[in-house]
Order: sequence, then structure tokens, then C-alpha cells
Amino acid sequence: MLRNALSESLKEAMRSQDKIAISTLRLVLAALKDRDIAARADGEAADLGDAEILSMLETMVKQRRESIKMYEKGGRPELAEQESAEIAIIEGFLPKQLDEGEIESAVTAAIAEVGADSLKQMGKVMASLRQNYAGQMDFGKAGAIAKQRLA
Repeated sequence: MLRNALSESLKEAMRSQDKIAISTLRLVLAALKDRDIAARADGEAADLGDAEILSMLETMVKQRRESIKMYEKGGRPELAEQESAEIAIIEGFLPKQLDEGEIESAVTAAIAEVGADSLKQMGKVMASLRQNYAGQMDFGKAGAIAKQRLA
């Protein structure tokens, strides 16, 4: 479903001649194809599902945010602006991100769900969060909150 949305958005961007959207969506689809090929090499026959695609998109956004910081440090605001435009396009395919309060609630629920009572069960809590909230939260923030609660 997400794969089709990406393809349709590329077609629409091509019709409207939106150069940034075209290049960004081509990059996303190329990365997706690379991951499909890697999955087939590992013995998995099917294409990636929406959860894996969401994870890939989150990674791409994170990489671009890091690039923006580097470009700004290096005095290249035009490149930082281009990365920001790419982030906006990619984020259009991600579900609504949870705010700080919603992340705290989700972490509390995940801790209760897995019955975690120490830092040793942090992995189980994070696995539960990744399964239930793929693409919806910053797992770095969630990990910090979970660590604080379990300490």
C-alpha cells in the first residue's frame, strides 16, 4: 500500500514537474528496490511490507537531519534547505508523529504490557514499542523515557 503511494506520488510529481519531489521519490524508490533485492538474497521471497518501508523512511529522515546540521556547520545553507525540502516530502508518507506526552503514555503501557521491572527488560519494552508504533515516534526519546522509568 505504501509502495503504491510512493509510485503514484512520483507519477504526480512528474506530471507537475516538481524537481525536488521527483528526485526525492526516486531516491526513496531506489532505496526500497535495494532493500527488496537484499531481502531476496537473504532468502525472503516477498517484497518489504509497510512496517519495513516506514522504518526505512524514518532512517532517511534521520540521515537528512544529520546532514542539515553538518551543512549548517559548514556554511552551506542552500544544501541544508534542499535537505529540509526532502524531509518534508518523505515525512508526507509517515504517520502522524506522537508528541512527548503520547510517547510517555506509550512507554508506560509497553512497560506494563511486558511486565518490565528493571533495565534488563528494556529490550522487550523497545521491541513492543517498535511493533506497535512503527513510524510514529522517535525511539531515541522513547528509549530515554523507558530507561528513566526502569532505573
